[in-house]
Amino acid sequence: MGIKTAYTGYKAYDYLVPGQDYQEFALSPKDRVPEYLYPLSPEQEKQVLKIAKENICISMHEHPIYNPLDLNEYRTLRHAGRQSCAYDALAESYLDCIFDNMMNGSCVITSHNGWKFTDVVHDLGMRLCDIAHQDFALHCKRVDDIHRAQKEGKLAWVACIEGAMPIENELDRIDILYGLGVRLMGLTYSESNAVGTGLKEDRDSGLTAFGREVVKRMNKVGMLIDVSHSSTLTAIDAAQLSSVPICMSHTGAKALWKSRRLAADETLKAIAAKGGVLGIEAAPHTTITYNHRTHDLDSIMEHFEYIANLVGIDHVCFGPDTNFGDHAGLHRIFAKFLSTGQTKNLEDDYPRVDYVKGMENPREASKNVVRWLVAHGYSEEDIRKVLGGNILRVCSQVWK
Repeated sequence: MGIKTAYTGYKAYDYLVPGQDYQEFALSPKDRVPEYLYPLSPEQEKQVLKIAKENICISMHEHPIYNPLDLNEYRTLRHAGRQSCAYDALAESYLDCIFDNMMNGSCVITSHNGWKFTDVVHDLGMRLCDIAHQDFALHCKRVDDIHRAQKEGKLAWVACIEGAMPIENELDRIDILYGLGVRLMGLTYSESNAVGTGLKEDRDSGLTAFGREVVKRMNKVGMLIDVSHSSTLTAIDAAQLSSVPICMSHTGAKALWKSRRLAADETLKAIAAKGGVLGIEAAPHTTITYNHRTHDLDSIMEHFEYIANLVGIDHVCFGPDTNFGDHAGLHRIFAKFLSTGQTKNLEDDYPRVDYVKGMENPREASKNVVRWLVAHGYSEEDIRKVLGGNILRVCSQVWK
């Protein structure tokens, strides 16, 4: 964690007049629920601060924006095409770098069903314009940018697209997105597309012939492949075909909880075997376990330990998949469009939570990951790896 000396108070779209230049919405506060910090001894508190200051901390999957206070306005806000990045809250986190997946499937500017190329480009351009008007978050295109952000007290912001639907059958759109600064793209988002099978499908056909060309093109341009929402065969096909490591930026172990959203051991092993990295998920009601049916920090870290023991500590990181606002409520609203209804838990015996205690948003998650690891006796070297070292290694091999 580089000390965030570069943040000077900028709020999203401060260069415009709200209500005059753009439609204003009441947004969720950054402290929607009381912050929970995993309990530590005074000596452990000192160790956490030392580790956070000396090591690069990266979240491999987030949506670091303020959602509307009234979720009934969610689609209207998305249709307006302007998300508000939570610069102020991120400045209070341990993060030096964040992989931002923006609107993606909820990008419904011109379509009710999302994922349109023009809408994705609109979303990206709007965010880049906002970033250009401040000097805290810098658009990250190279690994050197992450080191620079830590050194200068800034935040490296990585543009990501969670599913390849916007490219349709156009390989050159990968080049265009790379040119616009996108450095990670998922192959599918639950539903099948021209690239391969999504994880909600009953029949798994793996990568298509076009999908194989997509993998090769992403390798050539230097864009990291993400298979978090892909089927087992699609993920394994991609790992085996790719000439460089790939990732699951936000996932968990299906061995611990029966859900289509989580990954089988064979998938996790295939990605690790190629040198890839696996980010641990924390979105509401995902990384539950049979030992911890209430979704909280302990259930999430059980997934972390299982996967680390399965494939090795060199292949694990964190991609909590959080935001600032009512995430559980958001899932209910967008169940149809984001396919959460078809990828839900196959077990139904677990309590529903309004939020995930300890991992409510990117700020809280960044702190509690370090605190939990210190409390459970992990070495500083292993903590360095899972906080960001493993991601840096993979990005160094993939990004051009």
